[in-house]
Amino acid sequence: MIKAIQNAFKIPELRKRIIFSLLLLVVYRLGAHITLPGIDDGALEIFFKELMERTGNVLALINVFSGGAFGQMTIFALGIQPYITAAIIMQLLPMIIPSLEKLSKEPDGRKKITQYTRYGTVLLSIVQGITITILLRNPEQLVGGGAGVIVNNPTIWWHALAVLTLTAGTAFVMWLGEQITERGIGQGISIIITVGIMAGFPSGVATVFSRLFSPEAGFEIIHLAGLILLIVVAVSGTIFIHLSVRKIPIQYGRQIRGGKVFGGRSMHFPLRVNAAGMIPIIFAVYLMTFPGFFIGIMPQDWAWVGAMASLMDPTNPSIFYLGIYALLIIGFTYFYTAVQINPVQIAEDLQKNGGFVPGLRPGKQTADYFNTTLTRITLPGALFLAGIAVIPIAITSGLGVGNMVDGASILIVVGVVLDTVSQIESYLTMRHYDGFLKDRRLKGRRR
Repeated sequence: MIKAIQNAFKIPELRKRIIFSLLLLVVYRLGAHITLPGIDDGALEIFFKELMERTGNVLALINVFSGGAFGQMTIFALGIQPYITAAIIMQLLPMIIPSLEKLSKEPDGRKKITQYTRYGTVLLSIVQGITITILLRNPEQLVGGGAGVIVNNPTIWWHALAVLTLTAGTAFVMWLGEQITERGIGQGISIIITVGIMAGFPSGVATVFSRLFSPEAGFEIIHLAGLILLIVVAVSGTIFIHLSVRKIPIQYGRQIRGGKVFGGRSMHFPLRVNAAGMIPIIFAVYLMTFPGFFIGIMPQDWAWVGAMASLMDPTNPSIFYLGIYALLIIGFTYFYTAVQINPVQIAEDLQKNGGFVPGLRPGKQTADYFNTTLTRITLPGALFLAGIAVIPIAITSGLGVGNMVDGASILIVVGVVLDTVSQIESYLTMRHYDGFLKDRRLKGRRR
């Protein structure tokens, strides 16, 4: 691997792309530590801690994706989360609005949809920015008076400046991601999310070791070994599922054009076991935390509120909570896979290009075959997503180390690393250098 990294910096174009990406990521992390003007850091820390305890993981997810910027209320507090939400909405809207579905199939349709996603990102940032400034001005509405005064001088001009700053911060982060994609290495938005997630790893490790060396915590070496084993199994399983595909054999018939023979070749159509990625977990997390959020802001002296709070508490999850969470992930996996992959469209494209699945008629029979195969292979992917989301929560909550091993975080980090390494590998292969995987294959051949 060290040799592959050295080879990567020997290629001028690849070296420039890597350095360019690293510089933009440094800019992103610097901006994640610039606090909004007029904020009392001490009162903000108390407010955020109490709010997290009452409302569950919805704020924790935003804070993780922003690299801790949301908890510190910096200029990048919203991070890239509004863009993710806007992108998901724009992927779902073509199923409802026929004009958008038609637009997505046009040559320049994707560019227009991307532009609409940017507009949606700005709009969502404004709405979320207004909501955040109102909460910061009146923290007692959610957590009482324990936090004290967060904003020193909450005038209308401060509200306008804070909303503008948060919106501009999200737009700037979105621009950084697009620049990394275009002029750097890897998928920029995904890399920014990954860097934000990895920024929280040191604090998670510090929490584990502080509990390890604290006699009253009850955290022993065997618990640390179990936690490390859980991380290894989760990462290994994520790599296996991420790379697992079902190859459908495709045969192209021969065509004679101008006295020349075209086609007649065989290939495979890959169907990924986990075509939905980490999106189902994000959907499920949002849906599961909204009840906890509303329960947290309701009067706690009501009997049914206390009972529901214990059932929907993500910090001490019950069997009911984990079961509903797992079922939502499985359901969203099938739903989002259906959004991403259209068997009818695949069958039509194969038929137009003269391709067919051996033993099946083009058209409806081929579409039904793809639909059946996709339904079957999605089940293990859905069960894996549910397992990697539920099992770490149950174990880490029992050990009292928080959500250090989070399913969505593992999926994002491992997936982005694999995609980025694959892109670097393609550069090395084109320049006839040994890559991260190629040198292993060569060693195997030499043996």
